Amino acid sequence: MDKKLIGQDLKMHLNNSTIKIDEPLQKYTYTETGGPADFYITVGDFEDACKVLKYCSENHVPVTYLGNGSNIIIRDGGIRGVVLNLLDLTHLNIEDDIITVGSGRAIIDVSRFARDHSVSGLEFACGIPGSVGGAIYMNAGAYGGEVKDCLLEATVATEYGELLTLSNEELELAYRRSIIQENNYVILEARFKMTPAKIEDINAIMDDLTERRESKQPLEYPSCGSVFQRPPGNFAGKLIQDSGLQGHRIGGVEVSKKHAGFMVNVDNGTAGDYEELINFVKNTVQENYGIELDTEVRVIGEPVYKRVDRHK
Repeated sequence: MDKKLIGQDLKMHLNNSTIKIDEPLQKYTYTETGGPADFYITVGDFEDACKVLKYCSENHVPVTYLGNGSNIIIRDGGIRGVVLNLLDLTHLNIEDDIITVGSGRAIIDVSRFARDHSVSGLEFACGIPGSVGGAIYMNAGAYGGEVKDCLLEATVATEYGELLTLSNEELELAYRRSIIQENNYVILEARFKMTPAKIEDINAIMDDLTERRESKQPLEYPSCGSVFQRPPGNFAGKLIQDSGLQGHRIGGVEVSKKHAGFMVNVDNGTAGDYEELINFVKNTVQENYGIELDTEVRVIGEPVYKRVDRHK
């Protein structure tokens, strides 16, 4: 891969974007880990997003999509090819109780915007740290609500740079999955169908959920959020806690003492530390209870193979 040539080509194609070469990714993730991206591109509009995708498809350059990095672990070797950042797509408006929003906007912002306009449906998202695009990608949810409950449709780009509008049904939203993941689509915009409600009632729900979140989750440390999916008929956090793993540390990353479903970066941990701890927890729970935990967090990028053993 000729980085100089690719960088020059991309700059010629794009009108409203910034391109960074060999950009460290740790400052873009909630875990504060991650090696460099060959190209880190922040696009300012749909047109440039499609141009990047079309160029990369035609020139066999891999593309990775990154929101605000709240539910992802990027390995210490970084990411080859292009990392496409959509966080500048932040437009937000409401008409006839339908909220239209760019995929780069924080879903928390949209939840508060809905409250301020006296419409209900996104209260559950008042504490979810991800972007709108990430929330749709994972069908994010909390406290009994999830994206599929109020999402009307989404505008996406295919890996070839073609625009599509997909309805809620076409997105095939289910527990922590969507058709977006399977087809490698890029989410550019979403429309949410809301319900009119009294602002004081919405506020009461959001205040309650915020208090519950702050009292139970380890928000004082960098983390990737809830690490594991909920196994059928059980809870990952309880299985981990009952296995005596709270406080167990590998390198600088440990199972949270506040909530066993979280892993926190307490001492300059690496993505390798996260992966080792995830595997250790999975193996321990499997041995103790015969239950296989599936990760909710995405782990992407290139590993660093030569590491010092820092088990504690």
